[in-house]
Amino acid sequence: MSSINFNAGATSALETLRNINKDLQKTQNNISTGERVNSASDGVSYWSIATTMRSDNKALGAASDALGVGAAKVDTASAANESAIAVVNEIKAKLVTASESSADKDQIQLEVGKLQQQLTAIGKAASFNGENWAISSATSGTVVDGFIRETGGTVKITTASVTIASIAMFSTIAGDAGTGGILGAVMTIALSSASTQGNIDTFMTTVETALGQLTDAGAVLGSLTTRINLQDEFASKLSDAITSGVSRLVDADMEEESAKLAALQTQQQLAVQSLSIANSSSQNILRLFQ
Repeated sequence: MSSINFNAGATSALETLRNINKDLQKTQNNISTGERVNSASDGVSYWSIATTMRSDNKALGAASDALGVGAAKVDTASAANESAIAVVNEIKAKLVTASESSADKDQIQLEVGKLQQQLTAIGKAASFNGENWAISSATSGTVVDGFIRETGGTVKITTASVTIASIAMFSTIAGDAGTGGILGAVMTIALSSASTQGNIDTFMTTVETALGQLTDAGAVLGSLTTRINLQDEFASKLSDAITSGVSRLVDADMEEESAKLAALQTQQQLAVQSLSIANSSSQNILRLFQ
């Protein structure tokens, strides 16, 4: 039976066309964004996980940047430490020269004094972003080295710590003279024509002690550099793994979406034609009255 009030065929064809257009719009959106999960409505679970992991990955990137700042601080302190070792070795050589009975100890002291001034200059210059580990009385310092999300969902910033007091060249610097720290005693060395071999031997002991402590400080900084480098490499791999994991959850299969798009476009054309045929049935009724 045909009715002029309701066209069942056209209604059915229209509903089919609407569903096809809806699927076509979603497929086109997936292709344009490259993602099959663009919002919570596309999949609450995957969208939630992806959103959290993207946030964590961004925080991990910030931690990596902070790690770079920490690495620069350690590198600066290491450079100062190596330079100080070279200067203290020069002082040691001058003391050996002063042990010669015919040596002019006053002249040698002029050279030692310049080397002591150089140690102070090295300490002053070993500053990065306003922080100087070469001149410090602080007990410890920290370097940000990571960001983690624990099992319970809580987040935490991880840090690597170093005992600055054990690696500082000086505790303080007043004018051109550093005091305290590893090199404080070295700065008190003062040769004169009246200096005896016993005095020089005492100075040599002071220098050897300082060299041993500087070597230990270099080892501490070197191990911290190794940890930072390893953490930086791990952070890079972890970031790649998180990005890959998020991609598996939300990225669209472009080959599948392309095939689906072609099929939906064909279905759309057929649905439009079907709707056109259904609508033409009412025109056929008019012919019955002509």
